[in-house]
Amino acid sequence: MNIVNQVMPHPNNYLTDAELAQIDHEISIMETREAAGIEALKIVQAHRGWISDDSLLAIAHYLQMSSAELEGVATFYNLIYRQPVGKFVIHLCNSVSCHLTGYAEVLAAVKQYLGIEYGQTTQDGLFTLLSNACLGGCDKSPVMMIGSEHYQQLTPDLAIDILEQLKQTAKSHGGDS
Repeated sequence: MNIVNQVMPHPNNYLTDAELAQIDHEISIMETREAAGIEALKIVQAHRGWISDDSLLAIAHYLQMSSAELEGVATFYNLIYRQPVGKFVIHLCNSVSCHLTGYAEVLAAVKQYLGIEYGQTTQDGLFTLLSNACLGGCDKSPVMMIGSEHYQQLTPDLAIDILEQLKQTAKSHGGDS
């Protein structure tokens, strides 16, 4: 879908009061409204799980910037999701350091356990698997990040144990961990 030529929804009709209040706070500490773009995207994503075209258009309108400009920001950052993702987004580092210390084995185990490939989400909606060029843990590789948590010195068994714990936590909380 080409969002550049769409009519922008009015932000007050699309963004929630809570989202607007948080975005307003970010605007208040930035030099320009446009400078709050990445933070506004992160705020809306925190509330909705991902950034839909309508969300992006409403944010752009509110920040008084073009949708193309904000789309450029959104697609530059690999932690902004422009399509629906699972409850747990797994970023598996595929840097040279990780490749040298067991990345391929960890990846194979994770893909087999979840039954998905990179860019896919499990049928239960719990996990999305994404690659990441670097997670900054080269001295403790292989590394994966789920949410804001970094898991280091992974083995295939450790990676599966982590995923199993997350699955059990989600199940015990009725999917709301």
